[in-house]
Amino acid sequence: MSEDRSGSQSKSWLDKLFGAFSSDTDEPSSRSELLQFLSEVGPRLNLDQDAIAIIEGALEISDQQVREVMIPRSQVQAIQVDQRPEEYLPLILESAHSRYPVIDENLDEVLGILLAKDLLPLILQNDSERKRFDLREAIRPAMFIPESKRLNSLLKEFRETRNHMAVVIDEYGGTAGLVTIEDILEQIVGDIEDEHDTDEDEDIRELGDGQYAVSALTTIDDFNEHFSTDFSDEEFDTVGGLMIQRFGHMPRRQESTDFTGWRFTVLNADNRRIRQVQVCRLEDATGDAPPSEEHRAHISGE
Repeated sequence: MSEDRSGSQSKSWLDKLFGAFSSDTDEPSSRSELLQFLSEVGPRLNLDQDAIAIIEGALEISDQQVREVMIPRSQVQAIQVDQRPEEYLPLILESAHSRYPVIDENLDEVLGILLAKDLLPLILQNDSERKRFDLREAIRPAMFIPESKRLNSLLKEFRETRNHMAVVIDEYGGTAGLVTIEDILEQIVGDIEDEHDTDEDEDIRELGDGQYAVSALTTIDDFNEHFSTDFSDEEFDTVGGLMIQRFGHMPRRQESTDFTGWRFTVLNADNRRIRQVQVCRLEDATGDAPPSEEHRAHISGE
């Protein structure tokens, strides 16, 4: 009797779900059809757009690789193992990250991960005790993964090992970047305000060396006024809209495009929208080629 009841309940639930379509409509046979199906029957099942977006994000991470969401090497903030606390504590206070890779001579030699909370005992130590503090004894083992690892697989591994950060290795064994559990969750639920996100209080913020962080919601008119440019705002009002037009798709982190003498690189984005962009004149870009009138887009590091 229990099996019949269970089967009856399952059948009733499926009938309710797939019966939301007309009887002459086939059941979804692919991911795209399933998403379309959910968007159409969502209101009848009390699924709002946010819930449908989360389902879509959960499905998409099985196709995404670590290289698409990682914090690139150029933005990794690391601590050298022979540094004294007074040398790296200012970095920790300024960046407010919770985890840092600890390296030997360069980023390709990651020795482990330092959790900022593991430095709390230093507060109670006197000067002589701090001088004897050995960073090698405080670091935890680092988790190393390839750039090609699938996000769904990494999320499962994070949960099983209780790690929150992994060092991403390229095909030559060098450090390509870092990835955190938050980077994966953002692909599912949207942006999470965490320690890796840049401050968006200012729409346009100078980073140095001719680089600027620009909020994707910055109006094109404000951008033109600030940089003395003349980008058209006839079709789009914001920098984010302009970038999507140029790419022809929703770009991912570190994807960049060069046009009209400028390079635009996505700093912060999820599968729904662009949040933060890094911009610089092509003449200030490292290893840059002469500007091209034709739209050129590439994934940084590939």
